[in-house]
Amino acid sequence: MKLGGGWVWGLLLLLLTSLAAAASSDDRAESEVLDGDGDMGLDEEEEEVKVLTADDDEEDEAMVTDEEQFDEEKDGAEKSDVDANVTFQVTYKTPVPTGDVYFAETFDDGSLDRWQLSKTMKEDADEDIAKYDGKWMVEPLKENKVPGDQGLVLKSRAKHHAIAAKLDKPFVFQDEPLVVQYEVNFQDGIDCGGAYIKLLSDSGAVNLEQFHDRTPYTIMFGPDKCGEDYKLHFIFRHRNPLNKDMEEKHAKRADVDLKKFYTDKKTHLYTLVLNPDNSYEMFIDQSSVSRGNLLHDMVPPVNPPKEIDDPNDSKPDDWDERAKIPDPEAVKPEDWDEDAPAKIEDPDALKPEGWLDDEPEFVSDPNADKPEDWDEEMDGEWEAPQVPNPACETAPGCGEWKRPTINNPQYKGKWKAPLIDNPNYQGVWKPRKMANPEYFEDLQPFRMTAFNALGLELWSMTSDIYFDNFIITSHKEVADRWASDSWGLKKLVASANEPGILAQLMAAAEERPWLWVIYVLTVGLPVGLVVLFCWPKKPADDYVYKKADLSQNQIEEEDEEEEEEAAEEEDKEAGAAAAAQEEGEQEDSGAQGDNLEGADDDDDEEEEEEEDDDDEAEENKTPEETLEDERDGGDVAEESHKQAVRKRRVRKD
Repeated sequence: MKLGGGWVWGLLLLLLTSLAAAASSDDRAESEVLDGDGDMGLDEEEEEVKVLTADDDEEDEAMVTDEEQFDEEKDGAEKSDVDANVTFQVTYKTPVPTGDVYFAETFDDGSLDRWQLSKTMKEDADEDIAKYDGKWMVEPLKENKVPGDQGLVLKSRAKHHAIAAKLDKPFVFQDEPLVVQYEVNFQDGIDCGGAYIKLLSDSGAVNLEQFHDRTPYTIMFGPDKCGEDYKLHFIFRHRNPLNKDMEEKHAKRADVDLKKFYTDKKTHLYTLVLNPDNSYEMFIDQSSVSRGNLLHDMVPPVNPPKEIDDPNDSKPDDWDERAKIPDPEAVKPEDWDEDAPAKIEDPDALKPEGWLDDEPEFVSDPNADKPEDWDEEMDGEWEAPQVPNPACETAPGCGEWKRPTINNPQYKGKWKAPLIDNPNYQGVWKPRKMANPEYFEDLQPFRMTAFNALGLELWSMTSDIYFDNFIITSHKEVADRWASDSWGLKKLVASANEPGILAQLMAAAEERPWLWVIYVLTVGLPVGLVVLFCWPKKPADDYVYKKADLSQNQIEEEDEEEEEEAAEEEDKEAGAAAAAQEEGEQEDSGAQGDNLEGADDDDDEEEEEEEDDDDEAEENKTPEETLEDERDGGDVAEESHKQAVRKRRVRKD
């Protein structure tokens, strides 16, 4: 495989892996909690995490197990003493606001003494559901509970609920920001209903027992959902300075998908910050989800337009809005036939051979029987149902043959004059503008009506909606510190109790089935890459085999030459010793040596001539002959080679 292809496979694997991780990660809770100075952090080396707040009356602990037991033995050797369960400890105390606040409620005392249930009826509703008889209770969370922490829970479904409490002091919109913050947990999810709050306007003597949907409010803020519409409301009521009417102004929709905050059954923190410069910002879990300006980002706008369309103006009868008109001078061509059909019979079509003109396409079912309860007087004459004619199964067709139709090349349709620019075109008519008699300009919409109570007036098809830790202040830092002492602990416990990565991947795939494709590719690609890179190569063709055999023969010859060189070295040493011995014997056999010398020379000359002839024959062979000889007579070649070596050794001796 080419290197470039490997890189492509590798990059594709990395891409798919990252997509799977991004799709399956459902914003896992961070393992950090806002500390007293506004920083987020936990010591990773500590197994115990203690978050303390100022309440000396009651103290509880929540133990959360993170991992399973370790193996205690391996190969007979005992491990060092290690705690089998890695845990951390959360110590909860009721939070106390650290700065100036207008309202703060934790419900940790288990009572609703400062809260007032509504005893009135909802207007414009059926009598059986008009009463605000929904139940409220103070109790801990169902899951990921922090012992000692309690909240306000909406307990009834398909009922109207209303409850309210007075602020410690009214909030007046002057030169300080407004910060509203509270927690919500849809413990059983949410089908249709809201979890928003209303800041009730300070209109003198407010009777909270008569709190209902028409009670004047200044701001409404919080989550709301019905069907597949997930909203985060921010509505404020603005007073028209001309007629003194109150008008609702709605903020633009949040910039993020809010669905997960309604379905994950976790406690989420909702915060609204409203500044004297008319800017606002909404947060969920201390992350900004929407921001804007009261003057520019509300619907309808705070200030009406300066000019409006004149309602008394009307379009003149001779006003021509047509940009194009038919050419009045155009004439239909003489050869234009408007009566020509769009389809005609194909003149080149031929009836297929074997077409059965006399056979019908359908015949009566010969196996059908008239039902026993058939009454010809009531039901008429019985006829067997029609079935396809068996005789037509092997034929190209049955019945009367008709030519197929084709598009008529002479068809042009109804003639229309071409369009030209309208010389009398006057444009699209618009009514003239006039000064808006209801125009006003309010550059300080932040200065709303003061409020002195907080209320929840809700209808829900789902029960067990959890509310907790309300706070209204003018300082974002105070709200953040309050969140770190309350919501931060819930977040920490929920994060520790989250399922493993495999369970999260499975849950993500249940919600988004297309993730299964990514999972399969993510697992299958590494296997494919291993097979591509590590699978043995395919056998080469015959030519490659021939080249490989030739190389092997060359290797064998090189080995034999090395052996010959080693043998020659040994022969030289033996020859030197023999020469020394012969010098001593030459004196005793001088004459005999002279007689044999001539014969030895003759033998050496003959051997040299034979070797020269063999070498010439070997050199004159072509490479093809050499290769053929080596393949067909390898044994003979080896034996001949050995004999030649022996001859050279004898000659050298």
